[in-house]
Amino acid sequence: MITINRLNIFIDESGDFGFVNGSSDLYAVSFTFHDSSNSITKELEYLNNKLIEQNYSGMLHFAYLIAKRDDYSAFELSQRKKIFWTIFNFARKIPIKLKSIIIGKRYINNKKQLRKALLLALSQFIDENKDFFNSFDKIIIYYDNGQETLSNILDIVFSISAKVERRVNFDHTQKRLFQVSDMLTFIDKLDYKFHNNLPFTKAEKYFFSNKEIEYIKKKLKNKRI
Repeated sequence: MITINRLNIFIDESGDFGFVNGSSDLYAVSFTFHDSSNSITKELEYLNNKLIEQNYSGMLHFAYLIAKRDDYSAFELSQRKKIFWTIFNFARKIPIKLKSIIIGKRYINNKKQLRKALLLALSQFIDENKDFFNSFDKIIIYYDNGQETLSNILDIVFSISAKVERRVNFDHTQKRLFQVSDMLTFIDKLDYKFHNNLPFTKAEKYFFSNKEIEYIKKKLKNKRI
């Protein structure tokens, strides 16, 4: 039997390409890399059972979870934190690699410049890790076309060979690694804010202590690519 060595890449973004009042200050893209030969079936089963215990088994959206919005508007802080730590510990324990690209929009004037900066950063990342990507027979990219500009950039930077396939339609509640990327955008934006003297929102201050943020960074350090 021929075994195909496959890399699954789950991509999520946070922020927008706008430059008007109310637009985001940061733009973030996060990647979760999973070698399909490393089974995480048991860990996924455990994660889903823990979420059911916490009365939430739907798609996780961390910006809303932290801000107590939409599906989480009736959840108290303690319940929302249990949900966060459940998927964080899942991400910490499974064999994955992580990467985020954060771009501060205060140094950029328009959408064209932001697109160029993001394209350059992604292209450089792929080039620096070409041996890693070339080690796989197949690469499956999971991104749901949430933003057309990012979708176009992904098509450009990952069109390195015929072995790359991008999937748009998938069940978010089943693909929990996609939600790990969502979590990562939030975590790494907090870290960027801290190191660049940008203010945290009231919800961010309320949800995380400084000690917790340092713990999160420490535990994910060996996952970075």
